Amino acid sequence: MVRGMIDNSAVSPVAAALAGRCPQCGKGRLFKNVLELRDRCEACGLDNAVISVGDGPAVFAIMILGAIVLGGALFVEFTYFPPWWVHVLLWGVITPLLALGLLRVLKALLIGQTYKHKAAEGQLVKD
Repeated sequence: MVRGMIDNSAVSPVAAALAGRCPQCGKGRLFKNVLELRDRCEACGLDNAVISVGDGPAVFAIMILGAIVLGGALFVEFTYFPPWWVHVLLWGVITPLLALGLLRVLKALLIGQTYKHKAAEGQLVKD
């Protein structure tokens, strides 16, 4: 390996995503706050501005969150038969918390996969 290059084969995209770490080195923090990316990795200097995952994390989060919340609401309704306001309180709190957590992990996971597979917009594979 060339001196100064980081061996990214040791960094698991899933482990880095769950920890919110850089997909290249696995050490630097990926996010400034809950969902905002840092400009550069504080450990290895990877430029995060070139990595764009677009709306992918939101689409996956909507599908996963919809299944969890709908399944949970149906389970609670047909098991306990609570009044309507219990659903409003319960799912009104759980849904945004799950959405933030899912978006953060899915965004980090898609960034890790994009980095690992060197995916970029407008590139075609030539034989």
